[in-house]
Amino acid sequence: MNPWCLFIILTATFAFSISPLPLSEVRGVNEVTDSSKSIAGELEDDNPDVSKLGGEFERPNIVVFVADDMGWGDSGTFGHKLIKTPNLDKLAARGVKLTQCYSACAVCSPSRSAILTGRHPYRNGVWRHLSGKHSAHLRASEITYPILLKSIGYETCHVGKWHLNSLPQFNNEKFPQPGDHGYDHWMTTHNNAHPSHRNPDNFVRNGKPIGEQQGYSAQIVAGEAIQWLSTIRDKTKPFALSVWVHEPHSPIATDPKFSKLYGDHDNRTYMGNISQLDDAVGQVVETLENEKAFDNTLFIFTSDNGPVAKFGGTTGGLRGGKRSDHEGGIRVPGIVSWPCKIEPGTTSSIPVVGTDIFTTVLAVTGIPVPGDRTIDGVNILPALAGKPVERPIPLFWRTHVSPPENRLAMRVGDWKIIGNDTLTKFQLYDIEKDWKEENDLATSMPEKTESMKKRLLKLWEQVKTEGPNEWWESERNRPAKGGTLNY
Repeated sequence: MNPWCLFIILTATFAFSISPLPLSEVRGVNEVTDSSKSIAGELEDDNPDVSKLGGEFERPNIVVFVADDMGWGDSGTFGHKLIKTPNLDKLAARGVKLTQCYSACAVCSPSRSAILTGRHPYRNGVWRHLSGKHSAHLRASEITYPILLKSIGYETCHVGKWHLNSLPQFNNEKFPQPGDHGYDHWMTTHNNAHPSHRNPDNFVRNGKPIGEQQGYSAQIVAGEAIQWLSTIRDKTKPFALSVWVHEPHSPIATDPKFSKLYGDHDNRTYMGNISQLDDAVGQVVETLENEKAFDNTLFIFTSDNGPVAKFGGTTGGLRGGKRSDHEGGIRVPGIVSWPCKIEPGTTSSIPVVGTDIFTTVLAVTGIPVPGDRTIDGVNILPALAGKPVERPIPLFWRTHVSPPENRLAMRVGDWKIIGNDTLTKFQLYDIEKDWKEENDLATSMPEKTESMKKRLLKLWEQVKTEGPNEWWESERNRPAKGGTLNY
């Protein structure tokens, strides 16, 4: 066996073999799921010497860095011929590049909720983007990985965008805020940086507005992360840090030192904006190195959804973009680094999704998966070594603002089915071969289409039964043009 793969398996096994706290002391966790017991048991059987590793298990630090509206093709790391992303290039060289990494939704709030909870957005309640006055929010009843990490002694911090409350709910004590979802320290905006990425004035730190900040958003956000890493946190404890930058979401403002990298190119502002967020990645990594923390840090980089073409973003040839359940709206950049645990400079084509971050974080820190609710995400440690993962619940997307003809989608293995808003018309693609989704096979493969359709309909029934369906069924917004449903 490849020694890197063996190390990953041993690490996962040892993580599952410990139970740091009685589960009754962790909010909302009642039992270890049968599946996690099974996995742990299988690994123990395959690796009888795990118990002989000796010493205290050193839990890794966790950093999750999320870009905003960054497309699969929006970086040199993923093949763009002009955009300069040296820090993402370096991160990929030190870890694994995920070429089939997905967000959990084709818009922001839902995909972010899935990262924190491991649950599909329609299950956890954040079924739509939360930009106006809506009932939806990340409910206090949801279990987030920061809450679980705090229960075993982690220090936690969130900096950047939040967008898990509607506007009237943000920084309103009547609704759960970042601190209620497990963050000791937080500096966030409700949604976008206002009035733009330059000199934003809408940050709130631990419940207190801090007024206009000089500079550009990604560097301001990175600066807060650096301050927390360097001087605020308890350095005797492991930590979890979320860095959710605003770039390249509109309204875009780019520091001239980054836009000038592209001369007089018509798209220099957008491309420079990507370089701006890349610089923030570099600043955070450099600080981790200075703090002697990087080598024991699981660092995950991804985006919340696909790009917006009219602002300059690119999907790298994928069909659709932000708000679409075609690949261009949901396939996003993904990079994971964990020195000495992940073989550097590798690439994995195993499909993974933002929802998996929750379950993977629990696996590497030894926390049992909550057993009192459905968890859609899986532990992707095998995928980081290019090995398949078992996924009992298929990859599934529903985006309320998508074009009606691609309202929801499901992927099982190489196959992807897309349904319209009323679930009366379907498209079928062999996505592994036809990644641009140019050849709809629904008519030519009726039996496969029917099989996938039945599974999709069953899954949607399960999701909507578990989620707060009254929130979307009472939505008053008009359906998209040509559509029937507004969710």
